Amino acid sequence: MIIQVRIDEEACTACGLCEETCPEVFEVNDVAVVKEDADFNAFEDEIREAADECPSEAIEVEED
Repeated sequence: MIIQVRIDEEACTACGLCEETCPEVFEVNDVAVVKEDADFNAFEDEIREAADECPSEAIEVEED
């Protein structure tokens, strides 16, 4: 179960891949952000995919 998702803002290149993969959780403006009301449990596979595919490895996923 995913309990936290963080973006390393210094590493993020704002490429938009995470938002394309899981728009329910990620939003990209100047950098990627995790939406406040994001339901991590409903989109676990998509979050993991976004983290795995992030070219700058800026997405950190904490699991319980």
